This record gives sequence, C-alpha cells and structure tokens, in this order.
Amino acid sequence: MMITLLALATAAAFAGAAAYVGWSEQPARLALDDGALLKEWKLSYAQGTKMQATLAMLSGFLGLAAFYVEQRPLAAVGGILMLANWPYTFLVVMPTNRLLGAMADGRAGARPLIVRWGRLHAVRTLLGIAALCAFLVAEVAG
Repeated sequence: MMITLLALATAAAFAGAAAYVGWSEQPARLALDDGALLKEWKLSYAQGTKMQATLAMLSGFLGLAAFYVEQRPLAAVGGILMLANWPYTFLVVMPTNRLLGAMADGRAGARPLIVRWGRLHAVRTLLGIAALCAFLVAEVAG
C-alpha cells in the first residue's frame, strides 16, 4: 500500500509539472519575441529535465516495486507508463531538443521547433496522467 502511494505521489508531481509546462509555460514563452523565446526555452528545459527525468524514473520503479511487493498489477501498468517517458524522450523528443540546443540565442527559426517541442511534450503529460490514473485505481482497488 505504501509503495503504491509513493508511486502515485511521484506520478502526480510529474504529471502536474508536465501539465504546467504545456498549459502555462509554453503559451507564455510563445508570446515572447524570437530572440527571447529560444533563450527562455533553453533555461527552462535545462532545469525541467532534471526534475522530470528523476520523477519519471522514481515513479516508474516504485510502480514496478508495488507490483512485486504489494501484488498490484495496475501499479505495474503505471510504472511502465512512467518509464515509457524515457525512451519516448530519447527517440522522439531528443532530436528536436538537440536542434534547439544547438541554435544560437536570438537566431530566427526557433519558433516552429519550439511549437513542435510543445506538441511532443504533451505526450509526456498524457503518459504521466495515464500512469497517475493507473496508480489511483491500483490504490483504490487495493
């Protein structure tokens, strides 16, 4: 029970942070001029990556541990969904991240890539919300 609750809490933190980026930070950054837009994305991405990567891994492993220790199959589903953020990020999002990271601040042309990045990041939000739901049902069904 305790492991599932910890998985649920870390998934909620991940999903909340990812949703904040998509619903608040991304629209605000897109209102900036092109020069400030890329600079803000780089700063934000550098900080957000550390937090979200850690939460995804922690929640994922806690979900798998809850399955093993507490015998909760839905916790394994939540754990797999959280861990799916890693390969999704490396295979799908990272090429865009690399292009943006290599651009000089103030360079024109970053806006379409940042718009694409926002759409790609939305999938991470959905994975977090789906995992959160799986952990919640696992906890309630206990």
